[in-house]
Amino acid sequence: MNKYYIQRKICVDSVLKAGIAHLSFVIIHPINDGNGRIARAIADMQLARSDESKHRFYSMSAQIRKERTEYYDILEATQKGSLDITRWLGWFFECLDRALIASEEILEGVMKKAKFWKVHAGSQFNARQKFMLNKLLDHFEGALTSSKWAKMAKSSHDTALRDIQDLVAQRILMKNPAGGRSINYVLNNF
Repeated sequence: MNKYYIQRKICVDSVLKAGIAHLSFVIIHPINDGNGRIARAIADMQLARSDESKHRFYSMSAQIRKERTEYYDILEATQKGSLDITRWLGWFFECLDRALIASEEILEGVMKKAKFWKVHAGSQFNARQKFMLNKLLDHFEGALTSSKWAKMAKSSHDTALRDIQDLVAQRILMKNPAGGRSINYVLNNF
């Protein structure tokens, strides 16, 4: 069992109830449209009760939406088989685990961003620099080049280069040591 369940004191019985309630509502299918959404809401409500906390930072519904194909596959397999729900519950537990991991990653990103802005509270940034720094802090994909900066910040290439050079001088950005054909930049550790 995942250590997170033990640390958060999520009652396994409550998680089982959430998985069974979700599946039962989908199988019963009492209305023409929205059964899946209501089933996910029921599961989320039961999980919220099991947390014994006023605050909840994960969403089973959001994780199920991310795993939509697998979700429909396991539902279909469970309903067409012998109605043994063991595989469904296994998938439900694993999906919950992935939802918890995803929320931890989001929270880590938020904390990293907060730390960055706290460390650089006294620094002077123009609007383009603030915009691009937030993009970099929000898991920017690929290499940051002056051309990408110009396009994203809707500025000229020369302005983008000046913005970048200013951040390099402040030791906020640094040239990517991995290099490549064109010069690209990464956030300096803070």
